[in-house]
Amino acid sequence: MGVPKFYRWISERYPCLSQVVRDYQIPEFDNFYLDMNGIIHMCSHPNDDDPMFRLPEDQIFSEIFKYIEALFRMIKPRKVMFLAVDGVAPRAKMNQQRGRRFRSAREAEDVVRKALQKGLVLPSEPRFDSNCITPGTEFMARLHEQLKYFVNQRVATDPSWQSVDVVLSGQEVH
Repeated sequence: MGVPKFYRWISERYPCLSQVVRDYQIPEFDNFYLDMNGIIHMCSHPNDDDPMFRLPEDQIFSEIFKYIEALFRMIKPRKVMFLAVDGVAPRAKMNQQRGRRFRSAREAEDVVRKALQKGLVLPSEPRFDSNCITPGTEFMARLHEQLKYFVNQRVATDPSWQSVDVVLSGQEVH
């Protein structure tokens, strides 16, 4: 959910927090905390304005894993890698999300309608519904299982993952 104005508060107190870092200048980090929801959204529907865009679920999962792996290789945490998927939100946040979901569904319908008016023939596969990226959905349950498999596989086969404690905080955590 996020903490209102937290980034502003912390960046005012620690100005070195916001610096442009080049690939060869990445500092060492003990702990790497990753908010997965932004990654999930970016990897599942990177272009909502393209009515032709379709991505199968297994490819969405693969893109998420590639992104996590790329971040892990870039940051190289020394102690902890914490992957956090949002859990159930408080009631006020749920109401806010509901409005956003209705709006995104309406916008998706508008994109499809405009494409059909232009005479485009849309793919027969259904579009990814970003509203399923919410705790308790079947998509999130499948994603959690795949994330557990991914983490276990990386820890079992990759020495750089074996040297850190990897924590997966899934969507079922309150």
